[in-house]
Amino acid sequence: MSPIETVKAFLKAMEPLDYDAALRYVADGCAYTNPPPIGTVTGPAGVRAVLEPFFAPTLENEFRILRELASGPVVMLERLDRHRLADKWVELPVTGVFEVHDGKITYWRDYFDAATILSQWPTG
Repeated sequence: MSPIETVKAFLKAMEPLDYDAALRYVADGCAYTNPPPIGTVTGPAGVRAVLEPFFAPTLENEFRILRELASGPVVMLERLDRHRLADKWVELPVTGVFEVHDGKITYWRDYFDAATILSQWPTG
């Protein structure tokens, strides 16, 4: 798979919250960074430790890719991340930068306004 196909396969596996399938695309040394207060975690276990509790109230995700760019191992995706909760859909504009080597994501940084998602997210 090309780097962009790898990233899209990862996101596709995350739509139904299939962490085991998705994390197969994440390298052991992958650095995953989100805006504060989350920060950077490392590897599949770190990615799971951030995503699984955050998406706990989520029934499914939809990652709409609005624009994409790939140059060698670097992939950039402008997305509209949609998360279905029990009572509504929550949407968040996100730009993700990925680097892929040997079929695994080695770098992932998402840029978004944390206040936008947190203002819509369940608190308890």
